[in-house]
Amino acid sequence: MVFSSLAFLFFFLPIALLIYYSSPSKLRNVVLLLVSLFFYAWGEPVYIILLLFSALSDYWHGQKIATYRNFNQRRAKSFLISSIIINVTLLSFFKYVDFLIENINALFGSSFSLLELPLPIGISFYTFQTMSYCISIYQGKTTAKNNPIDVATYVSLFPQLIAGPIVRYTHIEKQLSQRPFTRSQFVSGIKFFIIGLAKKVLLANNISLLWENVNQQPIEQLSVAMAWLGMVAFAFHIYFDFSGYSDMAIGLGKMFGFDFPENFHYPFISKSMSEFWRRWHMTLGSWFRDYVYIPLGGNRNGHVRWIRNLLIVWGITGLWHGASWNFVIWGLYFALLIYLEKGAWFQRIPSIFKHVYFIVFILIGWVFFAIVDVHEIMAYLQIMAGIKVDQWIDTMFMYQVSNYGVVLFLCLIASLPVRITWFQRWPLYLRSSVSFLYYSLLMLLSTAYLVNDAFNPFIYFRF
Repeated sequence: MVFSSLAFLFFFLPIALLIYYSSPSKLRNVVLLLVSLFFYAWGEPVYIILLLFSALSDYWHGQKIATYRNFNQRRAKSFLISSIIINVTLLSFFKYVDFLIENINALFGSSFSLLELPLPIGISFYTFQTMSYCISIYQGKTTAKNNPIDVATYVSLFPQLIAGPIVRYTHIEKQLSQRPFTRSQFVSGIKFFIIGLAKKVLLANNISLLWENVNQQPIEQLSVAMAWLGMVAFAFHIYFDFSGYSDMAIGLGKMFGFDFPENFHYPFISKSMSEFWRRWHMTLGSWFRDYVYIPLGGNRNGHVRWIRNLLIVWGITGLWHGASWNFVIWGLYFALLIYLEKGAWFQRIPSIFKHVYFIVFILIGWVFFAIVDVHEIMAYLQIMAGIKVDQWIDTMFMYQVSNYGVVLFLCLIASLPVRITWFQRWPLYLRSSVSFLYYSLLMLLSTAYLVNDAFNPFIYFRF
């Protein structure tokens, strides 16, 4: 089940809210756990066992870490390592075992059969959440929960279970114990959800059709302009698809009394790759920074080790997104650019040119993400660079721009931090009325689109 479906909007969510708020406060975590497990079982009934095992394993490890932390640090650390090994092993087995077998076969000419296991939905996200629970206890940032229901509820929260944001235990520790209902928070949650739904349904789904049109053409027949247009479409698609899901998750969290962290903050206005990753998938970037980059030493132990740490973190970041070499290259691509940006020469570049640099190289970077085959990646990049091409602009480019011009313009406007300052000067009753009409219209348009739309899952579900 996806958030952008009629079944979720008009059956699952209203019933879940009704049951939740009809229940006594002491039972709401139990209700939320059962609702979340039902939500997960809708698409992955078998892997509920895996989800619960991860939650209970880290609950047990958390108890052990808390028991030994103050008087036997070595023993506490051994339980932390055990927790990390179990989590990483489960993630690696389901996500990377076939990738490993393929590379062994390619290197040694062997013919081991692939396991072809279906990837448990959301495993990349909830694995990081369960790990953060035990790490936070070991670091003394939080205490271990005595009730396993609370830990299982935290891990399985359906709003952010499938595709984030990655909510660390410390973010919602207090809210797991007490989260009183407030009307303002609930209304704010509805607004967040509608904005996210509109991003997904009205923008991401429509601009994805442009990328599909480009992607379906043989690469050698693309003009330079079409190749760049395809990457613009893909960039808008993945942004509005993923940020739309995050907004819906944050909105749903608010409806149930939780405050999830922001995951996107207008990433396309960045002037460097470093800034981009402070604005894009912020919960993932901060997770790798705090739990991988800083423990490795960050940039504190000399130039060579800093380069090593960059390569490790960005290599893992790429591999986290998918079990394929194109994702590893994508991660290392960012490592190279972030390294180059630390030079004094970069700081002297005028701001406008920094932004131009960012737009050009972020679009190039999306090629590594959008296309799996390395040979096709190189062919696409050659077209973008104007190497061995027959046309720079063709009639197909003009046709696609005329067809999708309005959608491209709306995507551009929606990706910028546009502020209508004069609206704030209106009387409160008028602002409230216009706001109500605005969100109602977005909801109506999104619902109308869904009535005739085919199933279109979120792009990050496959990670």
